[in-house]
Amino acid sequence: MRADSPTFSFEFFPPRTPEAAEILYQTIRDLESYMPHFVSVTYGAGGSTRDLTHDLVERIQHTTKLDPIPHLTCVCHNEEEIEAILFRYAKAAIGNILTLGGDRPRDIPYDKSRDSFQHAIDLVKFIRRFNESGAHPDRRGFGVGVAGFPEGHPATPNRLVEMDHLKAKVDAGADYIVTQLFFDNRDFLDFRERCALAGIHVPIMAGIMPITSMSGFKRIAELAGGARFPARLLRALQRCENDREMVKRVGVHFALEQCHDLLDNHVAGIHFYTLNRSDATRIIFDSLGIPRRRKAQALTL
Repeated sequence: MRADSPTFSFEFFPPRTPEAAEILYQTIRDLESYMPHFVSVTYGAGGSTRDLTHDLVERIQHTTKLDPIPHLTCVCHNEEEIEAILFRYAKAAIGNILTLGGDRPRDIPYDKSRDSFQHAIDLVKFIRRFNESGAHPDRRGFGVGVAGFPEGHPATPNRLVEMDHLKAKVDAGADYIVTQLFFDNRDFLDFRERCALAGIHVPIMAGIMPITSMSGFKRIAELAGGARFPARLLRALQRCENDREMVKRVGVHFALEQCHDLLDNHVAGIHFYTLNRSDATRIIFDSLGIPRRRKAQALTL
């Protein structure tokens, strides 16, 4: 990752229906011209979208100029399954993987004790051992990303212990951190400073999700596991909550202000949670005045 220029990236999730697939592929076509440094693809808990993730990652790799980074989670996996996935991605020349603990599956019986990987750090270590085997066509192997939580991980209320866990993942071989979404930049900047104090010096990419509807706003609150919404954002949304177009404008403007402030504070990268739609992200990207890159360049760590 280049230190002299922030990265810009987008997140997609695998479509479950033909209609959703068409929306996603139109979004990919719309955003491909922006030549992001990478795009990430989420991974369903308990097998719900896992094959869809693998297929989408390979399709992006082989049919676009984009550099896909698949998510990989601990949930409902044994070592043999993870190794098979790593071989598949290595064969497809995927360069990076984002390792996550993963969400507990809701629609199937689940016993966490049966998972071979209890925490994301176990995945990080396993991928590093895979890299040492020389199975990846790039002698460096996979680059490894992990998640960060500027507002705190909902499962670890002790913030000192939480930072110890993040430091352990970096010490185990994580190359970069992508954060959960947030709406108050002070949370991110404080998180970044606490990371530095803990001896964490890998790049930290800020997760940004523009609010585009009131229903989406409520869904974000659920998905993010307790995201904190600043009063000025709530006030602005309440003033126009019955006007769909104005809600979108408020959400995009707020996210744009976040991005300007992050860039002024020398953020290592901005990662846009797109919800598989391109319009809000394109408006923000264009408004930031960022020159489009002429060609794709794989994330180098």
